[in-house]
Amino acid sequence: MRTLNDTLHRLAALRAGMPVFGGGTADDDRLTDLASFGSNPGALLGRCYVPPSLRASPALVVVLHGCTQNAASYDHGSGWSHLADEHGFALLFPEQQRGNNANLCFNWFSAGDTRRDAGEAQSIRQMIAAMVAEHGIDPTRIYVTGLSAGGAMASVMLATYPEVFAGGAIIAGLPFGTAHSVPEAFDRMRAHGGPEAAALGALVTAASDHRGPWPTISVWHGDRDATVDHANAALIVAQWRALHRVPAEPSVVEKRESHVRRVWRDADGRDAIEEYCLPGLGHGTPLSTAGEEACGAVGAYMLEAGISSTRRIAQAWGLITAAKEDGADRAVAVRSRPAPAPSPLAARAIMSGVQPGTAGVGQIIESALRAAGLMR
Repeated sequence: MRTLNDTLHRLAALRAGMPVFGGGTADDDRLTDLASFGSNPGALLGRCYVPPSLRASPALVVVLHGCTQNAASYDHGSGWSHLADEHGFALLFPEQQRGNNANLCFNWFSAGDTRRDAGEAQSIRQMIAAMVAEHGIDPTRIYVTGLSAGGAMASVMLATYPEVFAGGAIIAGLPFGTAHSVPEAFDRMRAHGGPEAAALGALVTAASDHRGPWPTISVWHGDRDATVDHANAALIVAQWRALHRVPAEPSVVEKRESHVRRVWRDADGRDAIEEYCLPGLGHGTPLSTAGEEACGAVGAYMLEAGISSTRRIAQAWGLITAAKEDGADRAVAVRSRPAPAPSPLAARAIMSGVQPGTAGVGQIIESALRAAGLMR
């Protein structure tokens, strides 16, 4: 159980401007404003990048920044717009405003912002529709990715609008629907409490009436992440294994110097879920700033890892051609398994979370939330 003092300490840190999810600024802003995109119930800003050499019927990648970041700083660090220049796809960068969240976090834990056709989720959906209409986007090639709070919001978008996305990539993020308040959000970030793993898939199926194919999922997480516990990567995989009907054991395991990659293939042999574990990496977006994979710039929560998550995610989505592997970084273990059959989840999430407190405690927490600018 999280103590009241611990919760209040974290709220005080937020009020003081200490980063919880990510940070950084950028001097070069390559993005332009998305002027009009609908009713915008979540009061977000819309920014975009359309390369001069945009291909016919291009793909669209939706990129969600972390807390204390903005769209331009995340693009600068991740290198997405430079990759778009090389390969002719379009980018959409929803951007949070301080009026919604004092630390510029997407409100991935707020019920009003994480439902289909409501709040921030609906605003992002409206931005996508505007980009599709204005730039002739191929509606079968729309993808979403994000870091931390943005990764958690990517989980929201994949759950509430699964028919929109062909794939999603969640970096240092959390599964959908496990937190409904700021104290719960802090607990889930530390992998405290939350639903059993067997219940995670049902949270997604209850978020829409979707019955078609589900988006592919890419999960990235450093095993030394002290902000969002690495256990959340396994919970995201568990949430989507239930939907893709793949077994607990991965179909392929690749061990390399920079990472371990696990792949779960569906009954059609498609890579339905992949997970990258980055040994020794803390909280941030994994980058490679040298060699064939060079992309982006190191900064706050933009971390040199010897592997470019931006390029690898784009490769998984078929947006670019994979770079040739260095022989010194080749896989040392690969295991293939038969086509999977439907299987229920068996693992349990880490238990013990915040329990309801007294009325006095609740009033103290509410006052702290309002003072920190985290409660409307």
